[in-house]
Amino acid sequence: MKPVFVMVKCELGKAYEVADRAVETIEQVSEIYSTSGQYDLLIKAYLDNDQDTGHFVNDQLQTLPGVRDTFTIITFKAFS
Repeated sequence: MKPVFVMVKCELGKAYEVADRAVETIEQVSEIYSTSGQYDLLIKAYLDNDQDTGHFVNDQLQTLPGVRDTFTIITFKAFS
């Protein structure tokens, strides 16, 4: 499994609805945090090693109602 972080900008007033829908409908989503600044949500997802990150973001996250923009962060190594 590989972790992927996606920052999500939502339509005004829709962040909680986007977060609820993502948690309920996307099994790869592990955690969602509300954030301050340019983006409204930070989504942590675990993808299978052979799963395409671009397709996941494009097909699963960007199509959620209320999503305006995304910024994907791909990780290399986790430090404990």
